[in-house]
Amino acid sequence: MSQFKGQSRLPKFAVPKRYDVRLRPDLVACQFVGSVAIDLDIVSDTRFIVLNAAELSVNPPAVSFTQLDSSKVFKPSKVDGFEDDGILVMEFEETIPVGLGVLAIGFQGILNDKMKGFYRSTYEHNGEKKNMAVTQFEPVDAKRCFPCWDEPACKATFKITLEDVPSELVALSNMPVSQEIVNGHRKTVSYQETPIMSTYLVAIVVGLFDYIEDHTSDGVKVRVYCQVGKENRGKFALQVAVKTLELYKKYFGVPYPLPKLDMVAIPDFSAGAMENYGLVTYRETALLFDDQHSSASVKQNVTITVAHELAHQWFGNLVTMEWWTHLWLNEGFATWVSYLATESLFPEWKIWTQFLDESTEGLKLDGLEESHPIEVEINHAAEVDEIFDAISYTKGASVIRMLQNYLGAAPFERSLAAYVKKHAYSNAKTEDLWAALEEGSGEPVNKLMNSWTQQKGYPVVSVEVKDQKLKFDQTQFLSSGSQGEGEWIVPITLCCGSYDLRKSFLLKTKSETLDIKEFLGCSIAETESGSMCNKNNTVCSWIKINVDQAGFYRVKYDEKLAATLRNAIQNKHLSATDRFGILDDSYALSMARQLSFASLLTLLAAYKEELDYTVLSNLISISQKLARIAADAIPELLDLINQFFIGLLQYSAEKLGWQPKPGESHLDAMLRGEVLTTLALFGHDLTINEARRRFHAYIDDRNTPLLPPDIRKAAYVAVMQTVTQSNRAGYDSLLRVYRESDQSEEKNRILGSLASCPDPDIILEVLNFLLTSEVRNQDAIFGLAVCSKGRETAWTWLKDNWEKISKTWGSGFLITRFVSAIVSPLASFEKVEEVEEFFKAHPNPAITRTLKQSIERVQINAKWVQSVQGEKDLPKVLKELASRKY
Repeated sequence: MSQFKGQSRLPKFAVPKRYDVRLRPDLVACQFVGSVAIDLDIVSDTRFIVLNAAELSVNPPAVSFTQLDSSKVFKPSKVDGFEDDGILVMEFEETIPVGLGVLAIGFQGILNDKMKGFYRSTYEHNGEKKNMAVTQFEPVDAKRCFPCWDEPACKATFKITLEDVPSELVALSNMPVSQEIVNGHRKTVSYQETPIMSTYLVAIVVGLFDYIEDHTSDGVKVRVYCQVGKENRGKFALQVAVKTLELYKKYFGVPYPLPKLDMVAIPDFSAGAMENYGLVTYRETALLFDDQHSSASVKQNVTITVAHELAHQWFGNLVTMEWWTHLWLNEGFATWVSYLATESLFPEWKIWTQFLDESTEGLKLDGLEESHPIEVEINHAAEVDEIFDAISYTKGASVIRMLQNYLGAAPFERSLAAYVKKHAYSNAKTEDLWAALEEGSGEPVNKLMNSWTQQKGYPVVSVEVKDQKLKFDQTQFLSSGSQGEGEWIVPITLCCGSYDLRKSFLLKTKSETLDIKEFLGCSIAETESGSMCNKNNTVCSWIKINVDQAGFYRVKYDEKLAATLRNAIQNKHLSATDRFGILDDSYALSMARQLSFASLLTLLAAYKEELDYTVLSNLISISQKLARIAADAIPELLDLINQFFIGLLQYSAEKLGWQPKPGESHLDAMLRGEVLTTLALFGHDLTINEARRRFHAYIDDRNTPLLPPDIRKAAYVAVMQTVTQSNRAGYDSLLRVYRESDQSEEKNRILGSLASCPDPDIILEVLNFLLTSEVRNQDAIFGLAVCSKGRETAWTWLKDNWEKISKTWGSGFLITRFVSAIVSPLASFEKVEEVEEFFKAHPNPAITRTLKQSIERVQINAKWVQSVQGEKDLPKVLKELASRKY
């Protein structure tokens, strides 16, 4: 039987067709008893049946295989579990012949506290702490609830029955209830059989809930379940869900396949949400919205998250990836389609401009040498958790956006609908999608896209003007400053002086030179101010590559082209998406030491009157990272850096003010909070003093209009800037608000503010607080955002508490957040050695990829610090920039 140990995929001796699962959960003892009868098709003679099981006690006498045609019963001579691989091997004395049969297994397990498999979540009702039972099976944790073929390609139907459930509790599964038998204070609930689906989409929830409901136009019942008394907070998500189901039915050309859709807010939930077929589970902050206490950003997050999970009902559930190598087919498409839906529901949010924030996360991760291709080889199920990352989600979504932009919206939509219909209730690979798009568009999609999905990384396209020619060169961009070997077919778009003059072509080789007059129909006149292009007496004063940032690549301009683009930004000639792209590409090039720190700061000054939410939000993010690098490289100039960034934000701060204005946009509400929070972090006295005044009013009256939800974090961060061990009143007040609030959003807002305190002793106290029972395990990661001065404290704390952290968060993506959040901001080669030595002595396979990426980021930071220290003109440039009136 040892021949099955260490295998990444189950052998194909048997194919499951149907599961009859019966479970008896005990919410007091936190355990369950179960049985499963699996209809199997034995496809080759075998003495072994091998399937998945983990953390289950299987009762060998309760295991049997019965042939359907002869009713012969086979009993295993040996039943062995290989826990590290999550497999269960049954050896039989006789050979089981080809044919149909039923495998019966009895088992028992625990309702764990790890937020995976069949687990327990806690809540309070009438002052009493209670447990609920919840499932989270993606990627490979159905095996922790019942023995099964826990691979996405092994689709089957599922008949679920829950026994001995307290009659006052709500018991949900993927399908509507078919029968409910109540016997006193207990009940048995059976559900309709599911359509054919993968094991990771099976779901069960048992707990005390209220709900609200609505229906789609074709009769699908949609409900939002949440803790008792919170049902009104589900109204917004319910409205979004009903409208989104209608939209997707039209877009995919296939109706929602199930008779009902339940969405449930779970108090303890590791991810943001999970797309279980017909029973979608969410963190409370991703589903619930309160008009009085929720911020605009939460409203937007609820919309995008609901749209993402409902997109999976088609892209993932109806059509499922064949193996985790193709995870991006699920997550990349659901991410892209969620923005499509949000744009339709709330066009005023300019969500496709905001999408660039998502795309940037993909570009950042994929700029590492320790990145991975979109189609990533998975050799073992234990590796799957770490690829639920910005490559699968945001790079996947970004290359889809790039392809749609190239093919055109109409043929893309047509082809996608054909793909869904062709592969419904089955599995697909990336090449199946390319084939559908190729057939529908007539374009060589497979050839074009393979370079984007089968190799890691992306190009930086360098552009220069010389002798009336535009020269393009592509090299693989790496944040380390190195050059990779990758080469792509790059869809290049450009415009010259006006968005009316737009051209495109495919860069198919390392370099290409275009004659400007032939390509653009105009000529370039080189002047002292840079390159100018004239056509019909109109002046084209700039050339922008990658129009609207539709392509997943970066652009590096020669000095003259860069100067003209700075002027275009100052004179407000460029779209928000292009202003974003120039800023983001320049930041990345500076990190890679291809653009000086001084040049980057000079570019930032061109954004002094920026008011677009997405652009300014990115500028804020960049400014905070630059301040962190400056703290290590040029600490003597840090006050000037802070003064410069405060000056940059003055224009927007004065325009937005502190109080919401009648009729202001959703985006202004979100921007106000970000601007004020950042001014507080940079030590702006006026902001800190006003924030503290409003905070004290809020402590006295939680309904005061002085502190609406969108600026609460700004106030909390401002308060923490003045907290010390000897003056901790503000910290204690924030903890009191945390303890009194029943809103997950408010608790997370506070957790995200506490570690911004510059006092190392307070930071250590905050980090220790994260490990207490007062903070749900899922939420501890929100408190890891320590200020620049706290990096060393946080690293020491991580080492001191690693055993507890590793035990509590074990495997899954949450433990990777501890590593990336605390290790990645470090910025010295000495720290690289420390990190490597520590984790060599404390290995954990669940963080292997994340650890390598985090160490690479530390190396990148260290090289950047050295580069900044070598810029002789930086002090002069910085003094001049900081002295400007903004």
